Amino acid sequence: MMDLFNESMDSRQQSAAAFKAFMLKKSTKSNLNLYDHLTRLLMKVMDERPHDVVDVIEDMSREIKLTVFEDKQSTLRDLPQTTAAEQLAEQQRLLFAWLEDVGQEEELVETPFPNVSEIGFYLEQAGVGLGREEMQRIYLALKQLVESHGLPRCRLWGKILGTESSYIIAEADYREDEQVEEEEQSTDEAAEQEESEAKEAEENETKEKDLPPQSIYKPPPAVPKEAIGVGTNKFVYYVCNEPGLPWVKLPSVNPAQITAARQIRKFFTGRLDNPIVSYPPFPGNEAIYLRAQIARISAGTQVSPQGFYQTGEEEGDEEETPHDNCEVNPDFEGLPVAEMADSLSIWAHHIQHILQQGRCTWVNLATKPEDTNEEEDDDEKEEGPDESEPEIGPPLLTPLSQDAEIFNTPPWSTKLSSTLTSQHAIAVVRSNLWPGAYAYAVGKKCENIYIGWGLKCTGKGYDPPLPPQPQKEYPSGPEITESVDPSVEDEEAMKEVLEEQQAAQEDAEETDEEEEENDD
Repeated sequence: MMDLFNESMDSRQQSAAAFKAFMLKKSTKSNLNLYDHLTRLLMKVMDERPHDVVDVIEDMSREIKLTVFEDKQSTLRDLPQTTAAEQLAEQQRLLFAWLEDVGQEEELVETPFPNVSEIGFYLEQAGVGLGREEMQRIYLALKQLVESHGLPRCRLWGKILGTESSYIIAEADYREDEQVEEEEQSTDEAAEQEESEAKEAEENETKEKDLPPQSIYKPPPAVPKEAIGVGTNKFVYYVCNEPGLPWVKLPSVNPAQITAARQIRKFFTGRLDNPIVSYPPFPGNEAIYLRAQIARISAGTQVSPQGFYQTGEEEGDEEETPHDNCEVNPDFEGLPVAEMADSLSIWAHHIQHILQQGRCTWVNLATKPEDTNEEEDDDEKEEGPDESEPEIGPPLLTPLSQDAEIFNTPPWSTKLSSTLTSQHAIAVVRSNLWPGAYAYAVGKKCENIYIGWGLKCTGKGYDPPLPPQPQKEYPSGPEITESVDPSVEDEEAMKEVLEEQQAAQEDAEETDEEEEENDD
């Protein structure tokens, strides 16, 4: 009997061990086993001791499984705490909070910037604009710019689109302290350039004389930059990517940058520090390229009805050019809208034309400073460029009807904003040379705006400029050209000639000595 009992116990232990091994087998889906799950379930029942355990045992089992899955790492990505749109909204919220510190009396005072909401209303009739919400945000951003920088006048110049972000551009007048700072900076730059040229001249003098032939090429003289408040630097420009973001002041522009901008075509990226990679190479980054394009667009597209501006002539200025500056005519009473929409001769340019030099006023590059020597001046005048004939551009307030056609296309197009309600329509003029430049006029109101990519219309296609002609390697002359090696006969003949010359020289010296002795 004992043997049978022992055999039955061994069989039960074997079966229990096999069953436990079966319960410890892990699932291929959840990587769990039944033994551990039942252990956790029984421990949960012992701890909680709920009523009607039989009815809730399935729910308790499901909760245990969920807790096991939550401990593992989830494959879902966590959302960022703040998105880019939320950050921009937080920055733009300060524009609306800016109004809390301003009293009602200050709001009624005339502001140095126009009513952007009204401009947006007329631009909607013209079929262009940025939308009412964005125009309102830009209006508040301009208000913040004026109050923070103390600008005497400011207006919305326009918006230049970019591949990554766009530029909102504000045009303002220079402050008196800014003019002084810019002039001091320009004088410092000129002094540094003179010092560097003097150092180079000294280094060249100290070098050895036995040097290989040097290049005689001299680069053309640099065209000087126009003064602050004149020509291409008449206004100062501030840019930002979105209303509420910090405004950045663009630097002044020089003729070399405008000349280089005329030869290239580059889309803007929206980053001012982005380098401009082009041929011909551009002297600067995207901020300088943006400033050059703004100057070109302003000179070609800023227009107004005849009589809206008047030239600022004074007594005694008849000999000087009277078209260097113009101001708003306070006596302008407006022109009929139908006439402005039918004729280009009623519209006129009120910004100076940019000459081929890259300036609005011509400068003679053949003149040299007074402290140079006369001989050097004569040599440089002979080698320098012949620019005795000054270049004169069209004067201010020139009608648009005198603009030349481009690719058999008129440079301007005019229209009425609405032909159905012509009594409430406005006159709109659009530039075909700079797509995106618009101007409207109604009654005594006129405004210009540019919304585009900042590129000029080139017709069918763009042809890059050809490279310049290559320079000569070295000048040809007897002092540089190598001579042919003489033969033996030529060397002997040359030796005899030299001996005869030396003997004749010695005889002459002896005769001179004898004559001196006889004289004594």
